[in-house]
Amino acid sequence: MRPSTLRALQRAAELTRNNRFVEAMATAEPVILAADPDESQEIARWLTEHADDFVREPKER
Repeated sequence: MRPSTLRALQRAAELTRNNRFVEAMATAEPVILAADPDESQEIARWLTEHADDFVREPKER
């Protein structure tokens, strides 16, 4: 997976944890749609392995 794709997915997870779902989708959707078949499989695997990243409580600042 390209580093830029990974950063977008990580940022989307962070936004989701902070109840900013629309921004999360706007961040992740373009990279997901632009992915080739191999990267799409990597994205699907990453999303499965990191599902908790999207729902755990945000870190306190």
